[in-house]
Amino acid sequence: MNAPSQEDSSPLTASSPDLPGGTFPRAFTRDGSNRLRRLEWSTPPPGTQELAIEMLDPDAPGGTFTHWLVDGLPPGLTGLTAVPAGAAEGVNKLRPARLVGPLPAARCRAPLSPRGPCVDTRLGLAAGARRSDLESRASGHVLGKGELVGLDVAPCPRGHGGHS
Repeated sequence: MNAPSQEDSSPLTASSPDLPGGTFPRAFTRDGSNRLRRLEWSTPPPGTQELAIEMLDPDAPGGTFTHWLVDGLPPGLTGLTAVPAGAAEGVNKLRPARLVGPLPAARCRAPLSPRGPCVDTRLGLAAGARRSDLESRASGHVLGKGELVGLDVAPCPRGHGGHS
């Protein structure tokens, strides 16, 4: 049986009630309490064995920054307010196994993209896995994926327009 390619995967609709107007309130940043924002998504496609979430900043200086990874999410899950038992958090550049919210003082406009594949297999990743591990194991097994882009907007210094 051939697994679907990334291009053939079904879309998931992702949202968060914690992103009014598409921007992150201070409570969800490192300048605030660094809380996990609530994430919601549509029902994963049939055959989904596991869900994963990658929270990335693709425009970070130095390349894509991994803010958070979690895999091993049950296939019937359609939202997340905390990491459920049995799921595993991966590592990022600042701290292992913990969400790192955006740092608004660093830039005036920072996109942060929680995205997640639905896969037709159990990934079997242990806590502390890297993004490359997750993406390698998921390759060729993605049945669906969704993405939510929120902007972390900090006050820009006068005369500075931020970046797009």
